Amino acid sequence: MVPQMVDAGNTAQRVRPLSGVEGLLSAVPYRFNLSLTQVAIATGTHMVDLGGHTGIVRAQLRFDRAAEEVGVTVVPDCGMGPGMNITLALHAMSLLDEAEEVRIYAGGLPQDPRPPWNYALLFNVEGLINEYDGEAIFLREGKLTPVPALSGLEELGLPPPGRLEAFVTSGGLSTMPWTFQGKMRVLENKTLRYPGHCLMMRGLKEAGLFSREEVQVGGCRVRPRALLSRLLEERLSQPEVRDVCLIHVRARGKKAGEPAEARVQLLDYFDAATGFRPWSGSPAGTRPWCSPWRCGGRSPRRHPHRAGPAARAGPAPGRGARLGRAALGPARRPVGPFRDGAGLFSLGLSNRFEKYPRIRSPFSPLRPFTPRIPGKD
Repeated sequence: MVPQMVDAGNTAQRVRPLSGVEGLLSAVPYRFNLSLTQVAIATGTHMVDLGGHTGIVRAQLRFDRAAEEVGVTVVPDCGMGPGMNITLALHAMSLLDEAEEVRIYAGGLPQDPRPPWNYALLFNVEGLINEYDGEAIFLREGKLTPVPALSGLEELGLPPPGRLEAFVTSGGLSTMPWTFQGKMRVLENKTLRYPGHCLMMRGLKEAGLFSREEVQVGGCRVRPRALLSRLLEERLSQPEVRDVCLIHVRARGKKAGEPAEARVQLLDYFDAATGFRPWSGSPAGTRPWCSPWRCGGRSPRRHPHRAGPAARAGPAPGRGARLGRAALGPARRPVGPFRDGAGLFSLGLSNRFEKYPRIRSPFSPLRPFTPRIPGKD
């Protein structure tokens, strides 16, 4: 295969390289994925993308029938979150006989944070700002509930990397709330950061810097969001950073008729020997499971809207949703080194379930967290 550079926004340029190609992995910003889905169907190319914007994913689902007619499988939202976080949530649910509440905490962080941001840009800056804008869809009392981004701030502590904060961001659950609507009481996903990050982002948002509307600055018209994207990209980029990926899932429900809680935690560190990053490693664990061309390239005969709850909970559409769950399976012991064609990375995966009275968690009890502001004590 000869590498080619194409304009992701130019349909004609995208069609030519895909002619005769069996599979496409889209790692471009989420805004391109809807049109790429149309190109993939037109060229008969199976497609997996990293997603991150639930509205676009739901628009992609409208092409289900067109994709089925030409034998193409499209599997959106196969990143870390959404993607791996949902797969691990399903695994935690599988440890119970009945899951009633599922809470997911996930984030990618620098191992050695640098003030004042204590964060490093590990993926596209547009995707980062998008996470902090808009709203997430959770399940509360079994009903779809919109929750504003940058709300629901909590403080939690765990051995590595220590004290963190968790808050609501958009897009992390993909279509899972619609799948389990009315089937469980609580479903939510929060992003992990070092303390203080959420308050900083709230300040930027309240100052109007998330807005796409042009404002007059001197003799120029400026889009605040575009300016913020440029500035954050410059200040948060750390090519040499050693990062860590953390996903922690708590599922509560019943086991053998008794109240129980299942927990699954994944820690994936930067590999100095290979240079492999967990932000590419952990999603890479999702993508090969969901890659339809790895399974013979055949279009699935069953689709998510006709499958059972377990099959439909992962990335959708297509049989990749079932592969994500089946690939992890019911294993209840730590997973060692995982090798994929892209390289080698280590997964430290631990899980267990216990009755409520015997719970011993690496997390301190979750509690509302109000950051201290100098001069406001």
